[in-house]
Amino acid sequence: MKKEQKNTPIALWTGSDRVLDEILNSVTVILRSGGCSWNRCLMCQYRHERYHDLSTDELIIAMNEQLETLAASISEHNPSLVKIYTSGTFFDDLEVPPLVRERIASLCKGRVVTVECRGDYVDYQKVSAYRNLLLDESGKGGLIVAIGLETSSDPIREKCIDKGLSFEQYTAASADIRRAGGLVKTYLLFKPAYVTEREAYDDMVSSVKDILPYTDLISMNPCSVQRHTLVERLWRQGSYRPPYLWSVVKVLAEAPIHITCDPLGGGQKRGAHNCGTCDKMILDAIREYNLNGDQELIRSVLEISCDCKKEWDFVMEHEKPYSMPLTG
Repeated sequence: MKKEQKNTPIALWTGSDRVLDEILNSVTVILRSGGCSWNRCLMCQYRHERYHDLSTDELIIAMNEQLETLAASISEHNPSLVKIYTSGTFFDDLEVPPLVRERIASLCKGRVVTVECRGDYVDYQKVSAYRNLLLDESGKGGLIVAIGLETSSDPIREKCIDKGLSFEQYTAASADIRRAGGLVKTYLLFKPAYVTEREAYDDMVSSVKDILPYTDLISMNPCSVQRHTLVERLWRQGSYRPPYLWSVVKVLAEAPIHITCDPLGGGQKRGAHNCGTCDKMILDAIREYNLNGDQELIRSVLEISCDCKKEWDFVMEHEKPYSMPLTG
């Protein structure tokens, strides 16, 4: 592996995020890691963004080299929020060695840090100890643990995503995170493989309702077609279409709480899209809603007239389970 591949994060950017009605300036980094131990989710390409055949010592060196870029960005931008993404589970010692986690805590002390963790790897002692590492002398700092639940439906999660996580494991993990003083962020996946547009919408509505007692923050991710995944194979043969933006907006408009949403590849064939005419306007409204939480703005989007809205209505009513999508 070339050196530049080892010491550079997959991606790093700055921005702003809404956290419990507060707007925080943020730095987000995607680190190449030892890789997800599960490594089977049908829509995920991060299995290809990992180190292979490195010893623990080599992995620590490689990840610490990446952290130099993060350290420079934190020094330059002084963010209140740092979001750390790996390819699966921050608290899996095989993916992110403890020494690397400690280095991250040192860089981020006094700030709010978001990390991702599979529910079955959430450990009360680890979460509690890590949250304490992030607190500075004045008690400033905090930890948000994001869990990719994807849906509250065990059958959909098992058969359409192959997540390897039960709703019961999720609720237990949520309780441990909160008991350790952290906040729970839950990822939901809008329209995994094998479900119709209507089924996907209904699943998101019920999932939001089901997780409200267990989560502090919700992020809904419309499924996109990532390379070298089963979803891409289905998409290429005409057996899968990413969700309509109309469906995404409808969930956001009717949700009982604020939900963030960042449609990856939005407006393109591989991401959530409509006809191409109304896509940019809707995506701009979603981005604005992510920060201002103005649900009336999102509701107003549903009142916009576009020819593709009739197509979406027809799909929602007539697309049948276990059949080919009606549109591309």
